[in-house]
Amino acid sequence: MPAAPDAITSPQNPRIKNLLRLQQKSSERRQQNLTIIEGYRELTIARQAGVAVHSLFVCPELASPAQQEALAGMLDRDSEWFTVSKPVFEKVAYREGSDGILALVRPPQHKLANLKLPAAPLLLVLEAVEKPGNLGAILRTADAAQADAVIVCDPRTDLYNPNAIRSSIGCIFTVPTVATTREELLAWCRQHGIRTYAAALTETAIPYTTCDFRGPTALVMGTEADGLTPELREACDQTIIIPMRGAIDSLNVSTATAILTFEAVRQRQQR
Repeated sequence: MPAAPDAITSPQNPRIKNLLRLQQKSSERRQQNLTIIEGYRELTIARQAGVAVHSLFVCPELASPAQQEALAGMLDRDSEWFTVSKPVFEKVAYREGSDGILALVRPPQHKLANLKLPAAPLLLVLEAVEKPGNLGAILRTADAAQADAVIVCDPRTDLYNPNAIRSSIGCIFTVPTVATTREELLAWCRQHGIRTYAAALTETAIPYTTCDFRGPTALVMGTEADGLTPELREACDQTIIIPMRGAIDSLNVSTATAILTFEAVRQRQQR
Protein backbone atom coordinates (compact mmCIF):
# COMPACT_ATOMS: atom_id res chain seq x y z
CA MET A 1 0.00 0.00 0.00
CA PRO A 2 1.42 3.43 -0.86
CA ALA A 3 2.18 6.01 1.80
CA ALA A 4 -1.06 7.34 3.22
CA PRO A 5 -2.01 10.98 2.85
CA ASP A 6 -2.90 13.05 5.86
CA ALA A 7 -6.00 11.74 7.55
CA ILE A 8 -9.36 13.28 6.68
CA THR A 9 -10.46 14.82 9.95
CA SER A 10 -13.24 17.18 8.89
CA PRO A 11 -16.80 16.19 7.96
CA GLN A 12 -16.74 19.17 5.59
CA ASN A 13 -14.09 17.50 3.45
CA PRO A 14 -15.44 17.32 -0.15
CA ARG A 15 -14.82 13.57 -0.33
CA ILE A 16 -16.81 12.99 2.84
CA LYS A 17 -19.66 15.13 1.55
CA ASN A 18 -19.64 13.10 -1.66
CA LEU A 19 -19.74 9.84 0.28
CA LEU A 20 -22.86 11.03 2.07
CA ARG A 21 -24.51 12.04 -1.22
CA LEU A 22 -23.74 8.63 -2.70
CA GLN A 23 -25.05 6.91 0.38
CA GLN A 24 -28.33 8.83 0.41
CA LYS A 25 -29.22 9.38 -3.25
CA SER A 26 -29.63 6.77 -5.98
CA SER A 27 -29.49 9.57 -8.54
CA GLU A 28 -25.94 10.37 -7.43
CA ARG A 29 -24.96 6.72 -7.63
CA ARG A 30 -26.31 6.49 -11.17
CA GLN A 31 -24.72 9.75 -12.27
CA GLN A 32 -21.30 8.92 -10.86
CA ASN A 33 -21.55 5.19 -11.63
CA LEU A 34 -20.37 4.44 -8.10
CA THR A 35 -21.72 2.70 -5.04
CA ILE A 36 -20.53 2.14 -1.49
CA ILE A 37 -19.33 -1.06 0.15
CA GLU A 38 -18.82 -0.96 3.90
CA GLY A 39 -16.97 -3.78 5.62
CA TYR A 40 -13.91 -5.93 5.06
CA ARG A 41 -15.87 -9.13 4.36
CA GLU A 42 -18.16 -7.51 1.82
CA LEU A 43 -15.27 -5.78 0.07
CA THR A 44 -13.27 -9.03 -0.07
CA ILE A 45 -16.19 -10.85 -1.70
CA ALA A 46 -16.63 -8.03 -4.23
CA ARG A 47 -12.93 -8.05 -5.12
CA GLN A 48 -12.95 -11.82 -5.56
CA ALA A 49 -15.81 -11.31 -7.99
CA GLY A 50 -13.67 -8.88 -10.00
CA VAL A 51 -15.18 -5.58 -8.87
CA ALA A 52 -12.72 -2.68 -9.19
CA VAL A 53 -12.09 -0.36 -6.26
CA HIS A 54 -12.32 3.30 -7.19
CA SER A 55 -11.29 4.62 -3.77
CA LEU A 56 -10.82 3.23 -0.28
CA PHE A 57 -11.44 4.95 3.07
CA VAL A 58 -9.89 3.36 6.15
CA CYS A 59 -10.14 4.31 9.81
CA PRO A 60 -6.94 2.99 11.44
CA GLU A 61 -8.58 3.10 14.87
CA LEU A 62 -11.25 0.62 13.76
CA ALA A 63 -9.61 -1.55 11.08
CA SER A 64 -7.19 -4.17 12.36
CA PRO A 65 -3.54 -4.11 11.22
CA ALA A 66 -4.06 -7.43 9.44
CA GLN A 67 -7.04 -6.04 7.55
CA GLN A 68 -5.14 -2.91 6.60
CA GLU A 69 -2.28 -5.00 5.26
CA ALA A 70 -4.63 -7.23 3.28
CA LEU A 71 -6.32 -4.19 1.75
CA ALA A 72 -3.13 -3.39 -0.14
CA GLY A 73 -3.75 -6.37 -2.39
CA MET A 74 -7.28 -5.22 -3.15
CA LEU A 75 -6.28 -1.95 -4.76
CA ASP A 76 -5.90 -1.44 -8.47
CA ARG A 77 -3.08 0.66 -9.85
CA ASP A 78 -5.29 3.71 -10.21
CA SER A 79 -7.22 3.25 -6.94
CA GLU A 80 -7.12 6.02 -4.39
CA TRP A 81 -7.10 5.45 -0.65
CA PHE A 82 -7.53 7.72 2.33
CA THR A 83 -7.26 7.46 6.08
CA VAL A 84 -10.19 8.86 8.02
CA SER A 85 -10.42 9.89 11.66
CA LYS A 86 -12.81 7.93 13.85
CA PRO A 87 -15.34 10.77 14.37
CA VAL A 88 -15.55 11.40 10.62
CA PHE A 89 -15.78 7.70 9.77
CA GLU A 90 -18.60 7.24 12.24
CA LYS A 91 -20.44 10.02 10.43
CA VAL A 92 -20.33 8.20 7.07
CA ALA A 93 -20.65 4.63 8.37
CA TYR A 94 -24.18 3.32 7.82
CA ARG A 95 -24.13 0.39 10.23
CA GLU A 96 -23.29 -0.11 13.88
CA GLY A 97 -20.03 -1.76 14.84
CA SER A 98 -18.30 -0.90 11.59
CA ASP A 99 -14.83 -2.33 11.07
CA GLY A 100 -13.52 0.96 9.68
CA ILE A 101 -13.41 0.03 5.99
CA LEU A 102 -15.45 1.70 3.28
CA ALA A 103 -14.92 1.62 -0.49
CA LEU A 104 -16.33 3.23 -3.58
CA VAL A 105 -16.67 0.76 -6.43
CA ARG A 106 -17.98 0.62 -9.98
CA PRO A 107 -21.08 -1.61 -9.90
CA PRO A 108 -21.31 -4.32 -12.57
CA GLN A 109 -23.65 -3.61 -15.47
CA HIS A 110 -25.36 -6.91 -16.34
CA LYS A 111 -27.91 -7.17 -19.16
CA LEU A 112 -30.24 -10.02 -20.11
CA ALA A 113 -28.60 -10.29 -23.52
CA ASN A 114 -25.17 -10.70 -21.93
CA LEU A 115 -26.01 -13.44 -19.44
CA LYS A 116 -24.03 -16.64 -20.00
CA LEU A 117 -26.35 -19.46 -19.03
CA PRO A 118 -26.03 -23.23 -18.84
CA ALA A 119 -28.40 -25.53 -20.72
CA ALA A 120 -30.86 -25.66 -17.80
CA PRO A 121 -30.48 -22.40 -15.89
CA LEU A 122 -32.05 -21.70 -12.52
CA LEU A 123 -33.15 -18.07 -12.30
CA LEU A 124 -34.75 -16.08 -9.50
CA VAL A 125 -37.10 -13.34 -10.70
CA LEU A 126 -38.34 -10.56 -8.41
CA GLU A 127 -41.02 -8.12 -9.45
CA ALA A 128 -40.97 -4.51 -8.21
CA VAL A 129 -38.78 -5.28 -5.20
CA GLU A 130 -38.60 -2.22 -2.97
CA LYS A 131 -36.97 -3.35 0.29
CA PRO A 132 -33.16 -3.59 0.12
CA GLY A 133 -33.24 -6.09 2.98
CA ASN A 134 -35.44 -8.52 1.03
CA LEU A 135 -33.28 -8.14 -2.07
CA GLY A 136 -30.15 -8.78 -0.03
CA ALA A 137 -31.58 -11.88 1.64
CA ILE A 138 -32.64 -13.34 -1.71
CA LEU A 139 -29.19 -12.65 -3.16
CA ARG A 140 -27.68 -14.65 -0.30
CA THR A 141 -30.02 -17.52 -1.19
CA ALA A 142 -29.02 -17.21 -4.85
CA ASP A 143 -25.35 -17.38 -3.94
CA ALA A 144 -25.81 -20.34 -1.58
CA ALA A 145 -27.81 -22.26 -4.19
CA GLN A 146 -25.53 -21.18 -7.05
CA ALA A 147 -28.46 -19.80 -9.02
CA ASP A 148 -27.43 -18.55 -12.44
CA ALA A 149 -28.90 -15.04 -12.11
CA VAL A 150 -31.28 -12.82 -10.19
CA ILE A 151 -33.54 -10.77 -12.45
CA VAL A 152 -35.51 -7.83 -11.07
CA CYS A 153 -38.48 -6.58 -13.07
CA ASP A 154 -39.34 -2.91 -12.69
CA PRO A 155 -37.36 -2.46 -9.44
CA ARG A 156 -38.44 0.16 -6.94
CA THR A 157 -35.02 0.27 -5.32
CA ASP A 158 -31.52 0.76 -6.64
CA LEU A 159 -30.03 -2.73 -7.00
CA TYR A 160 -26.71 -1.45 -5.68
CA ASN A 161 -28.21 0.45 -2.78
CA PRO A 162 -25.58 0.27 0.02
CA ASN A 163 -28.16 -1.38 2.27
CA ALA A 164 -28.80 -4.08 -0.32
CA ILE A 165 -25.06 -4.70 -0.55
CA ARG A 166 -24.84 -4.90 3.23
CA SER A 167 -27.81 -7.26 3.64
CA SER A 168 -26.49 -9.48 0.85
CA ILE A 169 -23.06 -9.56 2.54
CA GLY A 170 -21.62 -8.76 -0.87
CA CYS A 171 -23.44 -11.58 -2.70
CA ILE A 172 -24.87 -9.07 -5.17
CA PHE A 173 -21.41 -9.23 -6.74
CA THR A 174 -21.24 -13.06 -6.87
CA VAL A 175 -24.54 -13.62 -8.72
CA PRO A 176 -25.32 -11.76 -11.97
CA THR A 177 -28.12 -9.34 -11.08
CA VAL A 178 -30.14 -7.69 -13.84
CA ALA A 179 -32.78 -4.97 -13.84
CA THR A 180 -35.29 -5.15 -16.69
CA THR A 181 -38.98 -4.78 -17.51
CA ARG A 182 -41.73 -7.36 -17.31
CA GLU A 183 -42.15 -7.38 -21.08
CA GLU A 184 -38.44 -7.85 -21.75
CA LEU A 185 -38.21 -10.66 -19.21
CA LEU A 186 -41.14 -12.61 -20.64
CA ALA A 187 -39.90 -12.27 -24.21
CA TRP A 188 -36.40 -13.32 -23.19
CA CYS A 189 -37.67 -16.38 -21.28
CA ARG A 190 -39.75 -17.49 -24.26
CA GLN A 191 -36.79 -17.00 -26.58
CA HIS A 192 -34.58 -19.20 -24.38
CA GLY A 193 -37.17 -21.84 -23.55
CA ILE A 194 -37.21 -20.98 -19.84
CA ARG A 195 -40.32 -22.12 -18.00
CA THR A 196 -41.71 -19.51 -15.60
CA TYR A 197 -43.25 -20.48 -12.25
CA ALA A 198 -45.21 -17.72 -10.52
CA ALA A 199 -45.52 -17.98 -6.73
CA ALA A 200 -49.10 -16.83 -6.13
CA LEU A 201 -52.26 -17.99 -4.41
CA THR A 202 -54.70 -18.69 -7.25
CA GLU A 203 -57.34 -21.31 -8.03
CA THR A 204 -55.05 -22.94 -10.57
CA ALA A 205 -51.92 -22.95 -8.39
CA ILE A 206 -50.33 -26.32 -7.63
CA PRO A 207 -48.01 -27.30 -4.75
CA TYR A 208 -44.39 -26.54 -5.57
CA THR A 209 -43.35 -30.10 -4.69
CA THR A 210 -45.32 -31.42 -7.67
CA CYS A 211 -43.32 -29.34 -10.17
CA ASP A 212 -40.29 -30.41 -12.15
CA PHE A 213 -37.65 -27.71 -11.75
CA ARG A 214 -34.87 -29.66 -13.45
CA GLY A 215 -35.24 -27.94 -16.80
CA PRO A 216 -34.67 -24.26 -17.61
CA THR A 217 -36.52 -22.63 -14.71
CA ALA A 218 -37.41 -19.14 -13.53
CA LEU A 219 -38.99 -18.82 -10.07
CA VAL A 220 -41.05 -15.62 -10.13
CA MET A 221 -41.74 -13.81 -6.86
CA GLY A 222 -43.83 -10.73 -6.04
CA THR A 223 -43.68 -8.07 -3.35
CA GLU A 224 -44.47 -8.54 0.34
CA ALA A 225 -47.47 -6.24 0.22
CA ASP A 226 -49.09 -6.94 -3.15
CA GLY A 227 -47.61 -10.13 -4.55
CA LEU A 228 -47.27 -10.39 -8.33
CA THR A 229 -49.10 -8.06 -10.67
CA PRO A 230 -51.91 -9.81 -12.56
CA GLU A 231 -50.10 -9.16 -15.84
CA LEU A 232 -46.97 -11.05 -14.83
CA ARG A 233 -48.78 -13.77 -12.92
CA GLU A 234 -51.06 -14.59 -15.85
CA ALA A 235 -48.20 -14.54 -18.34
CA CYS A 236 -46.21 -17.19 -16.45
CA ASP A 237 -46.40 -20.84 -17.47
CA GLN A 238 -47.51 -22.18 -14.09
CA THR A 239 -48.70 -20.79 -10.76
CA ILE A 240 -47.34 -22.52 -7.67
CA ILE A 241 -47.89 -22.36 -3.93
CA ILE A 242 -46.16 -23.41 -0.74
CA PRO A 243 -48.99 -25.11 1.19
CA MET A 244 -49.70 -23.31 4.48
CA ARG A 245 -50.80 -25.47 7.41
CA GLY A 246 -51.35 -22.77 10.02
CA ALA A 247 -53.34 -19.58 10.45
CA ILE A 248 -51.34 -17.46 7.97
CA ASP A 249 -51.57 -17.79 4.21
CA SER A 250 -48.13 -16.58 3.13
CA LEU A 251 -44.45 -16.33 4.05
CA ASN A 252 -41.89 -13.56 3.90
CA VAL A 253 -40.78 -13.32 0.26
CA SER A 254 -37.15 -14.11 1.05
CA THR A 255 -38.18 -17.21 3.03
CA ALA A 256 -40.51 -18.39 0.26
CA THR A 257 -37.81 -17.84 -2.33
CA ALA A 258 -35.35 -19.91 -0.32
CA ILE A 259 -37.81 -22.81 -0.02
CA LEU A 260 -38.54 -22.89 -3.75
CA THR A 261 -34.91 -22.43 -4.72
CA PHE A 262 -33.58 -25.28 -2.63
CA GLU A 263 -36.36 -27.58 -3.84
CA ALA A 264 -35.04 -26.90 -7.35
CA VAL A 265 -31.50 -27.60 -6.12
CA ARG A 266 -32.63 -30.86 -4.50
CA GLN A 267 -34.28 -32.04 -7.70
CA ARG A 268 -31.24 -31.17 -9.79
CA GLN A 269 -28.88 -33.02 -7.47
CA GLN A 270 -30.99 -36.17 -7.80
CA ARG A 271 -30.98 -36.03 -11.60
